Amino acid sequence: MEQYFIAFLDWFGMPSVGLPAVFIVALVSATLLPMGSEPILFGYVSLNPSMLWPAIIVATVGNTIGGMVNWWLGLTARNAFESYKGHTGGRMQRWLESKGPKMLLLAWLPGVGDPLCAVAGWLRLPWRACLIYMAIGKLLRYISFTLVLTSIPSQFWEYLGHLLGLSG
Repeated sequence: MEQYFIAFLDWFGMPSVGLPAVFIVALVSATLLPMGSEPILFGYVSLNPSMLWPAIIVATVGNTIGGMVNWWLGLTARNAFESYKGHTGGRMQRWLESKGPKMLLLAWLPGVGDPLCAVAGWLRLPWRACLIYMAIGKLLRYISFTLVLTSIPSQFWEYLGHLLGLSG
């Protein structure tokens, strides 16, 4: 997957490390594609500690836009489905509708967060409220992950890289 990402950035003439790369990886990882943005964010912040907060904000914006892409895909799928099949209902739909956009505070969770965004669109939950809750959840995720990872001494990461055969 890494070689595809590098080729993707090369195609756009973008650096493989930098705020544009953080943004693109965060955006793509919020879609249903299997990709994580935390390693790129952590790597960037490790190389540029003074850019901690700008990097977190850029990652949050990219990841939130990716989540809204999922919301839009869900809405589009719902509209297409209804025009084909007619209206549907069910217990899970009623539960999700009762939770409303607040459920998108969990949009950062691996495995369930991205589909939650699509389900929010499917349910036609208000996009502004979805955007706000999604952004809050994703911002809190990036702050917590990045602060925890950057608080670990660099010697640990070097030792781990040595154990895994990633360093010379």
